Amino acid sequence: MKFVATEQAPKAIGPYSQGVIANGFLYTAGQVALDPATMELVTGDVRAQTERVMANLDAILKAAGASFDRVVKTTCFLADMGDFAAFNEVYAKWFGAHRPARSTVAVKTLPKNALVEVDLVALV
Repeated sequence: MKFVATEQAPKAIGPYSQGVIANGFLYTAGQVALDPATMELVTGDVRAQTERVMANLDAILKAAGASFDRVVKTTCFLADMGDFAAFNEVYAKWFGAHRPARSTVAVKTLPKNALVEVDLVALV
């Protein structure tokens, strides 16, 4: 296993890694909309938070030598399923024509009362 860490994504705030490469795959920790410079949740609606989440994931992918077109699977958590369409707009922009497998679930709460969290698995 190889552990992935970058200052371009939020530092792990617990006993976990930003990402782990194992057997040719990158597994990321779930990312909420923390600004890596301040470690504070970005302000704004689900669109603003999703942009930050995807930027965090992009930084981890790049640190591992991968990109969004190498993503195999994502798991997406929304605090309110009413935000699904807005979340989807931003999410789709980051993937372009690439369409990895995905699960999206509504949850009662997320860390720091975030509106969205996403983790992914990618080929490296």
